Amino acid sequence: MNRGSTVFLKIAVILIGIPILALCIFVVPNIAIYAGELYPDIAFMEFLVLIVMYGAAIPFYYALFQAFKLLSYIDKSIAFSKISVNALKDIKNCAITISIIYLAGLPLLYLIAEKDDAPGIIVLGLIIIFASIVIAVFAAVLQKLLNEAIEIKSENDLTV
Repeated sequence: MNRGSTVFLKIAVILIGIPILALCIFVVPNIAIYAGELYPDIAFMEFLVLIVMYGAAIPFYYALFQAFKLLSYIDKSIAFSKISVNALKDIKNCAITISIIYLAGLPLLYLIAEKDDAPGIIVLGLIIIFASIVIAVFAAVLQKLLNEAIEIKSENDLTV
């Protein structure tokens, strides 16, 4: 892969992170305050929303960092190495973590959707869960393929 396409992908990774950062700074606190207003009898409702949303943002940014590192490995022509496999494994684990966090937060989304009469909130949560699962499966497949390619490469290096 030439350098221009990895630069484009690195810029894409950065551009993916910027809107999520803006959401975390500006929208998530307002959602937490709104959830607290919907359920004033549940004192910790705001904190639960913050824990779920920010808790999912941490593995998201770690996965973006691993993707950025993976693109750097491609630039350095060390894409077929164990460190690339480890980066894919970390991306897979982050995607699984995000889906677990949102799966645990689904009852919270249900409470907000029930009180606000907005079932789209639940659908949005399910989309995040399933998108994370798809990313985890895709990363696992790439991890397996890269492992097999490394094994074939090492066998060929020993043969020659």
